[in-house]
Amino acid sequence: MIRHIMHCFFVWVVIQGISIYGEIEKEAKIWIAGHAGLAGSAIVRALEARGYHNLIVKTHGELDLTDSAAVQAFYAQEKPEYVFVAAAKVGGILANSTFPVEFIDQNLAIARNVIHGAHQSGVKKLLFLGSSCIYPRDCPQPICEEYLLTGPLEKTNEWYAVAKIAGLKLCQAYHQQYGDRFISLMPTNLYGPGDNFELTQSHVIPALIRKFVDAKIQNLPEVVVWGSGRPMREFLYVEDLADAAIWAMDAYEGSLWLNVGTGEDLSIRDVAILIAEIVGYCGQIVFDSSKPDGTPRKLLDVSKIRDLGWTAKTPFREGLEKTIAWYLEHKDKARQ
Repeated sequence: MIRHIMHCFFVWVVIQGISIYGEIEKEAKIWIAGHAGLAGSAIVRALEARGYHNLIVKTHGELDLTDSAAVQAFYAQEKPEYVFVAAAKVGGILANSTFPVEFIDQNLAIARNVIHGAHQSGVKKLLFLGSSCIYPRDCPQPICEEYLLTGPLEKTNEWYAVAKIAGLKLCQAYHQQYGDRFISLMPTNLYGPGDNFELTQSHVIPALIRKFVDAKIQNLPEVVVWGSGRPMREFLYVEDLADAAIWAMDAYEGSLWLNVGTGEDLSIRDVAILIAEIVGYCGQIVFDSSKPDGTPRKLLDVSKIRDLGWTAKTPFREGLEKTIAWYLEHKDKARQ
């Protein structure tokens, strides 16, 4: 009877995608690819806060992830046991439209080299980060994991999307063919400390923060915001994403990527107004409708990850206040 119960339990956890392996050993060698970026740096901070100290980080100068031979040599020398793949070439609408070759080529190379190298090296587990912007442009809302590849992509970021989809599917393929424990998360729009505030490359929240901070300092009469302000977006504080990534590495074994978000969205207009309020900017906000809006709405269905035991913890205003405070403190050294 006990054997039967244990067998049924094992079958249930496998179906649910729940790990029976327990948490990552505190002494394990953990590589965070892309540790200097927004998501990667948050994962490093979260791991360190939990007592993990055997972390491997490499700058781009030390390891070019688009160089296959270099990545193979890295795996052979360092032999990481767990890998978080947070590395990617990222940017907003302008950057994606201006540099399509770099966005598809570099992200394809990173995904292939790091994931294939992990398979060859025999890592215990790998987690790859996708992005909600790679779902079809006109997905039903909220967006379920199964909606990927069911319709045309958003034109303003299709190059990045194609490469990131390839990374997700590569993890799924290794999981299916070789039984590799390669999993993926699909986070919504991230923001937080360490973001890129350079206006030609940044996403909406850091771009708005910089614009409103600069406008207040320079006493400008107005701030121009790209687009109509009508698109709806969901945002996730990056520290919550890091928490989800470590949770998934500990507890998730499914081959299907999991959406990671708050399950709530708001308009770009409301985001701009809230940032202006927190910054203390009292001038006029002008929305330039001649600039592209991108996807009309992008809200994730987070029921799968919530049912498995994880939920976001940081309210949006609190996350914005922390991000703005960080930017003001690090303004001279922040990426801008």
